[in-house]
Order: sequence, then C-alpha cells, then structure tokens
Amino acid sequence: MKHKLFQPYTVRNVTLKNRIVMSPMCMYSSDNQDGYAQPFHLTHYESRAAGQVGLIITEATAVLPEGRISHEDLGIWSDEHIEGLQKINEGIHRHGAKAGIQLAHAGRKANLRDETFAPSAEAFSASMKVPTEMTKEDIHRTVEAFREGAGRSKKAGFDVIELHGAHGYLINQFLSPLTNKREDEYGGTRENRYRFLSEAIEAVKQEWDGPLFVRISGEEYHEDGNTMDDFIYFAREMKSQGVDLIDVSSGGVVPAAIDPYPGYQVTYAEQIKQGAGIDTGAVGLITSGNQAEEILQNERADLVFLARALLRNPYWPKEAADELGYPLEGPRQYTRAW
Repeated sequence: MKHKLFQPYTVRNVTLKNRIVMSPMCMYSSDNQDGYAQPFHLTHYESRAAGQVGLIITEATAVLPEGRISHEDLGIWSDEHIEGLQKINEGIHRHGAKAGIQLAHAGRKANLRDETFAPSAEAFSASMKVPTEMTKEDIHRTVEAFREGAGRSKKAGFDVIELHGAHGYLINQFLSPLTNKREDEYGGTRENRYRFLSEAIEAVKQEWDGPLFVRISGEEYHEDGNTMDDFIYFAREMKSQGVDLIDVSSGGVVPAAIDPYPGYQVTYAEQIKQGAGIDTGAVGLITSGNQAEEILQNERADLVFLARALLRNPYWPKEAADELGYPLEGPRQYTRAW
C-alpha cells in the first residue's frame, strides 16, 4: 500500500515532502505587543519541523496593527518584522519542511484597546466593541497592506502564503451576509461581497508568484449565512484568480453553538473540492494516521491540516507513521529513540 499521507505534494514551484500541514494557531506570544517574533516562536515552529511536518503555517500575522486579534499577535506591517520571520523560516527549513504564513486582519474581532474596523458597524457580541464601518479609503488601504505583507513574506523566505478568510475575521466579514450590511459595491450580492477578497488576491499577486492558499469557513452555523452553493461559487472565483488550494474550516462568523466530532469539517473540504474542482485542505479534530490516510485515499482533500494534535505532540508524524506501518525517518539525533 502506498501511504498517501507521506507522499510528496507539489504546488507550483514548491514540493512538500508529505501531506501533513501544521494549521495556523495563534500563540499570543509577542510579549512586547509590537508584532515581533520572540524566542518562543523560533522553538515552537522548529520543533514541529524536526517532527517531520511537511508544511508549517505560522499563526495569523497581521497586515496592519489594528488587524491583530490580540496585542500579542505577530505582525508584518513593517519591514522591521522581516528579520524575526526570517529566523523562524531558517529553523523550519533546516529540517526539510516548507514554511507558510497566514496573512490576516481581524476586523471586528480585534480585541484591542484601539479603534477597530469592519465592513459594517456591528459588534460580534455584547462584550465586544462596535467597530467603525470601513470607508472605501480604509478598504483600499487594507488591500494595499495585504500587498505589502506579501512582499515582506517573500523577503522573509516563506514558501506559501495563506489568506485568512475564515473564523469571522475581516475577509470572512466581507464574504458573509451575516456581517456585511453594506449598500455599496462591497455589499449585497455574493458577487459584491466577494469583491474585497478578490482585490486582496490581486494585490498579493503583484508581489507573490508562489503557492497561494485561502482559508475559509465552509459552514456559518446560521440559517441566514452563506450556503455551500455560495462557498463553491467563491472557490471557483478564487481558482480563476490563481488560488491553488482552499483550506476549509468552519464557524466564527457569528456566535454559535458547535458540536464538534472527529473529522466534523472534512465534508466541507470534500464538497468544495468536488464542486469547484480545486485542491482543498481538511482540518478539524483529525487525530490519527488512519483517519488522515482515509481522507486522502478517498480524495476528500489533498492535504491534512493538524492543529491541537500537533500542540500535544510535535512528533505526531512519527506516531502516524508507526500506526500506518510507514518507515518514517526522523532527525538523526533522535534515531536511537525511533
């Protein structure tokens, strides 16, 4: 049996050594609240590379200061952030892994002291502040920030860029009728709601010709939210713009009760893959090698994104390989343990 989990995956000019991806997860560890990488980040990401993860995507990295989810998030709004991100990538690349960055803007879900911005002046919840509705000048400035973030990502040595269009953050807020109440060309129809993401993609492409992923929420858990038909439409549009893969998560757009179970989001990746004819990544309570292999062998997705499983065990790929009977080679320094 050919273990698909450990087969290479090539996208544009980049080949991942296997199909295991570390999903972006906020670490809230930029302790000086300036967006700079700290020693923790270097150790955190390199340890998963040593564990033989194929692609490591760093946490949501803000393209503007007001776009941070928290004051302790990483940033890429300044050229001065490049050096720290380069050091992260050097550690990742030392072990044959590829490095990705998730460019993000939190919109109304920014939990900051300062003013927050969103497509519409509606708070996420009663405990969060009402954001300022973005003017067209604000929109254009933010799109330009994504372009600049892409340019800095290239200088920092990343192999993949992912745009964060999920979990109720800014791009997701533009896409969803639950959060986008605008009456101009950025709101109303799904074609208009897609406009901000479309412009961000085109702006990024001015600086970036490598693999481009987009994370979306494939279920909004609200009867008035986007449907799978809408998500397939968005995915087809992204494919036409040159996006290579859709990373499919769910939720976060509005407060909702979610009942997770093993692989509960995989079906969304599968439907988008089939409906839009684009590669997808599956994420969400994927915890074992057999589970990951089933997803790939049945062509439900092309990559498997792991989150909490890799927090618990940086060497999850070895655990999965043992489960599948695959002879995974690890760092030579650890050979006596393996």
